[in-house]
Amino acid sequence: MHKHNLRNIFLLFCSLLSSYIAVAQVGRGGSSGLGSRMMQSEAAKPSEYLIGGITVTGIRYLDQDLLIAVTGLTIGQKIRVPNDEALAKAIRNLWKQELFSNVGITVTKYIGDKVFLSINVEERARLNKYNFKGIKASEAKELKDKLLMVKGRVVTDATKKESIVRIQKFYMDKGYGRVQVTVREKVDTSAVNSVMLTFIINKGNKTHINQINVSGNKYAAEDRLKKTLKSTKEMARISLYPADEKSVYKQNGHSFSNYMSDWGFLSPSKTLEALNPYFRPNFFSSSKYNPEKFEEDKQSLVAYYNTLGYRDAAVVADTVYPVQNGNINIDIKIKEGNRYYFGDISWKGNTKYSTEVLSRILNIKKGDVYNQELLEKRMGRQLSPEGGEDISSLYMDDGYLFFNIDPVEVSIHNDTINYEMRITEGAQATIKNITIAGNERTNEHVIRRELRTVPGNKFSRSDLIRSQREIASLGFFDQEKIGIQPKPHPEDGTVDIEYTVVEKSSDQLQLSAGFGGGVNFYGNIGVVFSNFSIRNIFHPKTWDPLPVGDGQKFSLNYSSNGAYYNAFSSSFTEPWLGGHKPNALTTSFTYSKYSGAAVGSDPNSSFLRVVGGGISLSRRLKWPDDFFVLSYGLYYNNYRLKNYALVSNFTDGYSNNLYAKITLARSSIDQPLYPRSGSNISLSFQFTPPYSAFSNEDYSSETSNQKYKWIEYHKYRFTADWYQRISGNLVLKLSTKYGVLGYYNNAIGYSPFERFQLGGDGLSGFSYFIGRDIISQRGYDIYIQDATIFNKYSAELRYPFSLSPTATIYGLVFADAANAWHTFDQYNPFQLNRDAGVGVRIFLPMFGLLGLDYGIGFDKYNPQAGVTGIKGLAKFTFMLGFEPE
Repeated sequence: MHKHNLRNIFLLFCSLLSSYIAVAQVGRGGSSGLGSRMMQSEAAKPSEYLIGGITVTGIRYLDQDLLIAVTGLTIGQKIRVPNDEALAKAIRNLWKQELFSNVGITVTKYIGDKVFLSINVEERARLNKYNFKGIKASEAKELKDKLLMVKGRVVTDATKKESIVRIQKFYMDKGYGRVQVTVREKVDTSAVNSVMLTFIINKGNKTHINQINVSGNKYAAEDRLKKTLKSTKEMARISLYPADEKSVYKQNGHSFSNYMSDWGFLSPSKTLEALNPYFRPNFFSSSKYNPEKFEEDKQSLVAYYNTLGYRDAAVVADTVYPVQNGNINIDIKIKEGNRYYFGDISWKGNTKYSTEVLSRILNIKKGDVYNQELLEKRMGRQLSPEGGEDISSLYMDDGYLFFNIDPVEVSIHNDTINYEMRITEGAQATIKNITIAGNERTNEHVIRRELRTVPGNKFSRSDLIRSQREIASLGFFDQEKIGIQPKPHPEDGTVDIEYTVVEKSSDQLQLSAGFGGGVNFYGNIGVVFSNFSIRNIFHPKTWDPLPVGDGQKFSLNYSSNGAYYNAFSSSFTEPWLGGHKPNALTTSFTYSKYSGAAVGSDPNSSFLRVVGGGISLSRRLKWPDDFFVLSYGLYYNNYRLKNYALVSNFTDGYSNNLYAKITLARSSIDQPLYPRSGSNISLSFQFTPPYSAFSNEDYSSETSNQKYKWIEYHKYRFTADWYQRISGNLVLKLSTKYGVLGYYNNAIGYSPFERFQLGGDGLSGFSYFIGRDIISQRGYDIYIQDATIFNKYSAELRYPFSLSPTATIYGLVFADAANAWHTFDQYNPFQLNRDAGVGVRIFLPMFGLLGLDYGIGFDKYNPQAGVTGIKGLAKFTFMLGFEPE
């Protein structure tokens, strides 16, 4: 009986206690504080309730209604107390936000069948400031742009880890492969519930790749495999005879006394590697180790093997290990596998084009070495900005936007792979809508008239590529950010095309200076408005600083050195005269006056004055293709000479030059500032009427005043520039230029004007002021001024350092050969003056082209005159505002 009473008392106690027990306790990692307890105040209440109200405590920055919405709890919702899943889920939802250090839900009161809840939270500390320790101020500034740290944002473990990863990547990209980063969090008493983070950075030494060792390669040379590692390169060995390799050098039969001669003079059979097997000529690539780029390079290595037929080639192991001086070695082990060949290639699903046509374009025959890259290229899966003949282009240029080709390996017999090319042609797509975005300064019609894609026409991929080229050629937009996005609609067989552009400054302020021609120092200032709008002159809102938006070109230029030389020129071009066809109208005016008087004397005692202008019209041709442009113009120059000895027996008087000029040009370059492909070819014919044929004047007389009253001549110019991408942005440019001046009458001979000047930088010299064609040659001063025929050949290898619209910068190495002759009888095309050197070009939108070349003129070598060393052979050449011919 006694035991029975004790049991009843114990059960009653448990029943009373259970009415007060917490209904929810959810925490993380032993979190404390308010906890997550729900207390029930009365023992006899029913277990199901309707939520009558929800309040929130502990928030400082967050919105109460938003926080309640996150929990998923709503007023009127039925819940079971104390162990309803909805309460536990609400707490989990709050924890997921990673905004709180503690979360809890408690009951504040009951009214009938309603329960009132309180959500109690404790917000995490927020970031007030952060700094770096162990690095330079410049690095800290650069890092702040990389991190996504915002003042007032909640600081979580994930936030700190992400920042550490970003800092590590920043320094690893710079070559610090062993960088260590820790973060220290400290309460910031200057703000409520705030912390300050300090990132402690130990960069260590830069990690360079000392040596790369490749093993397992039988059919591919190690050096060739290393070239596939574009971003993973060994350190350059600049010295042939480092102290720690002295014994190796001597073992190869070379004494220290022969060291310098071996470095300077190498026979064809004695390479640098033969002199020292540790020599690695790697002067233009970084040897920094970057794990991410190394992974990409391993894929490139395997891709190279695939081009050799080794389809199963793989990097089976790679080891990165430290060596002396904090650098590393990399060992790469390769499994080449078997070499494969193409077998039979059949076609399935092609109805538009026959199997013979497709096989001819694919141009892969049975027995050819397997090459995955070649197969992808011939199918058209590897798109090229230059376009090209491939299967996809064949279909897509005829409207088959929904075309697809799938190469299926149907069988493999020993080392031969048989393919079935499965084609889904689909329907031809018609262009529906063309939209243009991003043109904030340029009127839409200026862009739209250049497009080859027209609503209602069939879709063509080559038209997209050509449209991109034409937009880039305008020069108003960042050529690297021209976007083209086709948006197909298979349901109705149409496609919308969206073009996106990013405006850049196309106007130029040209500032230059020169020295020579008897005028000593002179200056030049000019402005070129490349996106001018004459119709908006009376609309001030379009001025920036002059009216812009219609693609017209307006230029002004003035040069002077004071009283002894002054020149002014202006021109205006409307590229689409009438607005319907690409017929360009250009007008120009020029004035110059050059004094031949000595400095300090009356400049008007001797001078040459030129006043002239012209008008020309050019139109785009459709045959042979629409890259051709035909231009024809009429020009007039009036020359006034006073006591000026330009030619014998003609020092005073007037001379007139009325001439016509016809130019046939073809331009197919992909971009105007840094072309990677295409060509510029121009042939011009300039001529005057043969006035002497209609006159009875005796021009052979030395005293004839009519000899140069109306100048007569005929003149021919040919210029061709070719651009070819070698690899990536490495571009080869080949150029050739020819010029010939002829005459009608033997008694008159060559015109004193319109001749050729060769040599120098193309900016200075006597002929700069009197109307002669200036042909520059790097490495030489001006060495002929009145030639009637010239040849010039050039080759340049270019590589860009920046293609930003704010500054296009590229370096180049060059070689030229040129010469000019006074008469055709002296002409010898093999007698050329040669030069070579290096240079750099900087194109700034506001200032135009800036350039510097260092050229060595080989044919200036003259022991008798004492010109033998670099000082006498080499010459710096500057260019400002434009690229001289």
